[in-house]
Amino acid sequence: MSEQEKITGDEEEFRDHISTVNEEGKRVWIFPKKPSGKWYNRRKIVSYFLLVLLFASPHIKVGGEQLFLFNIIERKFVLFGKVFWPQDLYLFAIAAIILVIFITLFTVVYGRLFCGWVCPQTIFMEMVFRRIEYWIEGDWTHQKKLKAMPWNREKILKKTGKHLIFWGISFLIANTFLAYIIGSDELWKIQTDPIDQHVGGLISIVIFTTIFYLVFAKLREQVCTTICPYGRLQGVLLDQNSMVVAYDHKRGEERAKFRKNEDRSKVGKGDCIDCHQCVHVCPTGIDIRNGTQLECVNCTACIDACDHMMEGVGLEKGLIRIVSENGIKNNHGFVWTHRIKAYTALLIGLIAVLVVLLITRKDFETEIFKQRGSIFLMTEDGRISNTYTLKLTNKTKKKYKIDFELVGVKNGEIRKMNEKVVLKGEDEIKERFLVVVPYSAFDKGKKKVVVRVLGNGKEISRETVKLSGPYI
Repeated sequence: MSEQEKITGDEEEFRDHISTVNEEGKRVWIFPKKPSGKWYNRRKIVSYFLLVLLFASPHIKVGGEQLFLFNIIERKFVLFGKVFWPQDLYLFAIAAIILVIFITLFTVVYGRLFCGWVCPQTIFMEMVFRRIEYWIEGDWTHQKKLKAMPWNREKILKKTGKHLIFWGISFLIANTFLAYIIGSDELWKIQTDPIDQHVGGLISIVIFTTIFYLVFAKLREQVCTTICPYGRLQGVLLDQNSMVVAYDHKRGEERAKFRKNEDRSKVGKGDCIDCHQCVHVCPTGIDIRNGTQLECVNCTACIDACDHMMEGVGLEKGLIRIVSENGIKNNHGFVWTHRIKAYTALLIGLIAVLVVLLITRKDFETEIFKQRGSIFLMTEDGRISNTYTLKLTNKTKKKYKIDFELVGVKNGEIRKMNEKVVLKGEDEIKERFLVVVPYSAFDKGKKKVVVRVLGNGKEISRETVKLSGPYI
């Protein structure tokens, strides 16, 4: 029997259930050991940078707009200070496709590394709430002891203090996420105006605060292991060339406790000293030595724990590392497979298309259509008029005075229904106007003309419209 078969025989039964549920179907509460090490320090840098960006972005203004805004209510979206409206839906569709392909490519190459390093759920859980828990209740052994002890003064104070802080942070998160939806200025009004003026807003914040609190105080790793669909998606995207946090079974087996001055290779022992430190630090409660598993979020905590033990007993680091299954078997690193190349080429192509569309995107959306139910009319001077409606959307914050101009038609003109047409910033107008051209301009009852739409005297757009008239 091969080394791999030895660890995938009877031990494969771990795949029949998740680590956070016991045989009776009850929740197994996870108490991970406080991690430390090179990879954990790198995660902290990435996490705190993303946290600062998350909380600061709603308050950063670019050209008078938030850095990011996703106002579903008003159908207004802002990315890097640039406003997008429902007319720009095609851009969001392309961006959504790019996001899906990027996630697919990233997962194919690096597994669930996104989950462990970038996902807001993991960052808040491991770098904020879990650290507060370590600070108040102590490391994992102290937390287990506190949970098992009866309700006394120490337990009441620690549990109450922890959950009050959890609720406060959840309240801050709820306000921040609301700022991304309604805008930081509107949120400030809700926070500073009398409560009776924004009862609905207050109720919304309390509801979202409660949801966030329950997620981080109760659900925790269950979000990653049972709720998040990305974990399920991983199973169909990973292959033997995907770079994941993996245990080197070729080097580690057979597992055995460490004995000083013993030559492990001579007695058939692998480098794994069966210390279970990789299991103790795992935030989802798995044993990475069983192989790639659904619950693993590639947080790399087990790498730090294992490297620390290897260094302590004088063995080579990297027993647990970021490597592919084929990399372990054939002793090689990352490989550019045809699958990865295809996803990369597709992703680059779509990004190029999106960039071109963003660069060429106009500040105005113009649409001219014939007034419904209208027919051509003959004016007093013998010319033919048609009624049209202009629908004009201003994507900028600037105010414009709108005028019309007819291009290349002798003795033709445009007559506005309203003498003064003003288009406010980030607004939309619908205005009717008449296109009047000579009787002789028609050919078999048809005539095409070009209408110039002017804003503050400068051309906004040119639109071709079809006139109907007498059949001559």
